[in-house]
Amino acid sequence: MDTSTLLPHVNAALNAISTVLLLIGFILIKAGRREQHSKAMLAATAVSAVFLVCYLVYHFTAPIFVFPGTGWERPAYFILLISHVILAIAVTPMVFLTLWRAFKAWQSTGDLFAPGAFTSHRKIARLTWPVWIYVTVTGVLIYIILYHVYPAPV
Repeated sequence: MDTSTLLPHVNAALNAISTVLLLIGFILIKAGRREQHSKAMLAATAVSAVFLVCYLVYHFTAPIFVFPGTGWERPAYFILLISHVILAIAVTPMVFLTLWRAFKAWQSTGDLFAPGAFTSHRKIARLTWPVWIYVTVTGVLIYIILYHVYPAPV
């Protein structure tokens, strides 16, 4: 098995893990568990970074895939794919900015619980999280469509 046949499955697993970690991070912050939230979000970032490397390796080594669907599913697939790609490109700097703001707030106070320290982080995180979760979920959906609903002929 070469990278072009293995990496789509690895990428889907990494996206799914990122999704779970993002959901855990969301639940933790809503519960006020900031330290655990930061660990979950750092883990989501690390898994997403590994995904990005694997994704780039895959797309530099794999043959071009042509979506075989016809009818209504063809435009539906391309709408999903285009929104996924555009938002995936947008979310990468958003994640870095969100992490940077959290780091700067922590660095300035040394305290995860300092009142008001994380205001700028919170503002960008409220935009970043929904985009990031959309990208990870649609990444898994695209994988399911391409490799399970419309698998390439063997």
